[in-house]
This record gives sequence, C-alpha cells and structure tokens, in this order.
Amino acid sequence: MRAGVTWLAANAKRHGVDGEQIYVSGWSAGGHLTAMALSLPCVRGGLAISGIFDLEPIRLSYLNEKLGLDEAEAQRNSPVLHLEEGGRRLIVAYGGDELPELQRQSEEYAAARAGAGLPGRVVRVPGCDHFSIMEELAKPSGALMQLVRELVWA
Repeated sequence: MRAGVTWLAANAKRHGVDGEQIYVSGWSAGGHLTAMALSLPCVRGGLAISGIFDLEPIRLSYLNEKLGLDEAEAQRNSPVLHLEEGGRRLIVAYGGDELPELQRQSEEYAAARAGAGLPGRVVRVPGCDHFSIMEELAKPSGALMQLVRELVWA
C-alpha cells in the first residue's frame, strides 16, 4: 500500500493526477490501511470506514490462527499506537449498527488523534452495519460521500 501510494505521487502528472492532492480511503481492513497511509508525506488526508486501529484484540482472537501476528507485529502495525506527525486530516466513520468492537476502536482511535491535536473527527452513521455503510459511499447524497466532499474541499 505504501509503495503504491508513493508510486502514484511520483508518477501523478503522467496519469493526470495532482500528486499534491492525494487522499486515501478504505473500509474494514482498508480503514486500517488508510490510517497507516497518513504517515506518507504525499497523503493529504483520509476517510477510514469501520477500520481496525488496534491489532492486539485480533492477535488474541481466533482470527490470529490465519494471520499469525506476534505481539511486536500487532504493536508495530496498530495505528492507535503510532499517530502520524504532520497533521493530516482524517475522518473516522462507522455504522451505528456496526460490531461493538469496531465502534469502540473507531471512537478510541479518533479520541487518541484528537488528544494529540491531529485534525479530523469521528462520525457514527445511524442505521448502517459493517456492510450496508458502503452504500453511503455509492450514493451521491450518501453520508460517506458527503464526508468525502468535506474532507477534500474543506
């Protein structure tokens, strides 16, 4: 992900993209990658949707049978433990009917960022679960599409 975004910034003009205006977004594990991408100098901001920001609960769950994370990897790859410098704006969004753990992680990550003076906010999207929230990005008038507009044109 880091290599891809860095490549895009370096080759932006060749592809009709403004390398100074790169915003990232992702859902679920992509929300985690969005948070991790904020450390890249070429990224201006992001929208993290229903993300995982602390990998320790995953390391301690059945999911780790497939992932095989050790404690050091979970810590190294948990955005909540490594808040980026540079003050890139991040909007953290999650569904009001989302799994409690993802709601908790979204709220705690946004609070950690706010406590560190980083710009952004957290948005709870009522009536959406982990899957239906993506419909709010697909609709031109959807809640997530409005957040994209706010992020890019604020």
